[in-house]
Amino acid sequence: MAKKEAAKSASGKKFKVQPLDDRVLIEQSEAEERTAGGILLPDAAKEKPQRGEIVAVGQGKLLDDGKRAAMTVKVGDQVVYGKYSGNEIKLDGTKYVIVRESDILGVLED
Repeated sequence: MAKKEAAKSASGKKFKVQPLDDRVLIEQSEAEERTAGGILLPDAAKEKPQRGEIVAVGQGKLLDDGKRAAMTVKVGDQVVYGKYSGNEIKLDGTKYVIVRESDILGVLED
């Protein structure tokens, strides 16, 4: 049986996790260090980030007829997702979240 290649990010970095079906692996953005007024926030007061960069995508949702639905997002997209969506994981010291494509609220454009 052939060994599967690890998922790759836009920068070419390999990951040990390949999302299944319509799930995506998102590298979370850093939480804000300061408020708009310039007040430094302690770690306990920082809000969980709701945006990040997609680093790996699944094959797409399996439909009833056996075909796969095409994913509308791709590796490298900057996205916003629901506050309590997905499952957080930590790989090599970096925080990631795995969410379903339907939990992604929007793609940020440059």
